[in-house]
Amino acid sequence: MGICDIIPGVSGGTMALITGIYERLVRAIGNIGPGPAKCLLKGDVESAKKEFENFDPLFLVVLVAGIGTSFIAMSRVILVLLDEYAIQTFSFFFGLIVASAVVLFLIIEKDSRNIRAAIFLVIGVAAGFLIAGLNPASLGHSLPVLFLSGMAALCAMILPGISGSYIMLVLGQYEYMLNVIKSFSIFEIITYAAGGIIGLLLFSRLLKYLLKTHHTAMIAFLTGLMLGSVRLLFDKINAAGGTIGSAWVYLLAGIIVIVAMEYANRRFSKGT
Repeated sequence: MGICDIIPGVSGGTMALITGIYERLVRAIGNIGPGPAKCLLKGDVESAKKEFENFDPLFLVVLVAGIGTSFIAMSRVILVLLDEYAIQTFSFFFGLIVASAVVLFLIIEKDSRNIRAAIFLVIGVAAGFLIAGLNPASLGHSLPVLFLSGMAALCAMILPGISGSYIMLVLGQYEYMLNVIKSFSIFEIITYAAGGIIGLLLFSRLLKYLLKTHHTAMIAFLTGLMLGSVRLLFDKINAAGGTIGSAWVYLLAGIIVIVAMEYANRRFSKGT
């Protein structure tokens, strides 16, 4: 999951599905609450332990440790690729995002691909295009910005097909956070992680509710958002002195990766 989470366009949630831990992860996050503290305030230690066990703490600690290890190891690799092979790397990311958007849209059942879905798709494309056209560098890299970026990126974990790293890329924090992880700047890492944890606790139930009650609209909007925001990658490729056509092999490689992951996801989900 850590390797997937650090690559824009590849969802760590998809890897969780393939490895069979997605439901356990969502359940563990959804169970996190003030229950143990309330029990302790009442002096009921046994109930507090039971409430704490509902968080599946060992599972979360081991998972976070694995993701963190991958972040530290892969951050150096990604930074080298962005520095020495920018055109090829961003073209690869371009392929990942476009293919991910298509896979995400296919989640919508055929009967639900109607005018309403098309409207939300167009709204998403427009929103993504406008957001990508903003100057993310103007946000800076202050602690409040990192905190809010963490809230947005980690919430993407519980959205199907959405990559937290891509959210960071759109917000202009991706390369900065790679350098933060590489140099192990603990204060910035803690700030980002705190934002992510609070975001998950605050919005996980809301996002699950929206996906349950407005599934088609949400998926169509998210698909459009991803398609519209590839403008950012197109601009980065041009800024590096290349074109999509000159790096089509890497774009195709990105598409193949997503197709392979989707195939594995479907195969493993069927238990075959």
